[in-house]
Amino acid sequence: MIDLTAEQRHLAKRVHDYACRFPLTEEGDAQLLQSCYDYMDAFKRVMDSASKVQMDYICLQYPGYFRFAKWIERLAQGIADGVIEVPKEH
Repeated sequence: MIDLTAEQRHLAKRVHDYACRFPLTEEGDAQLLQSCYDYMDAFKRVMDSASKVQMDYICLQYPGYFRFAKWIERLAQGIADGVIEVPKEH
């Protein structure tokens, strides 16, 4: 088993539980994205504190966390590609 801290487990589960509230549909994805900001800090804290092996384990154990991560990745790629415009004040 991969050693995770209590904080990593707690934060990953928090993000997982949030993402799992929404159905795996386009509408569910839209709902997830509308209020994902409140979970960004928890997500980032896990990302910043986990090794690649730990992240792989977290994504297997917490599929909601993985779903959240994939949407954040898609958003970042859309911003980088210029497909998603970000207001100047952000």
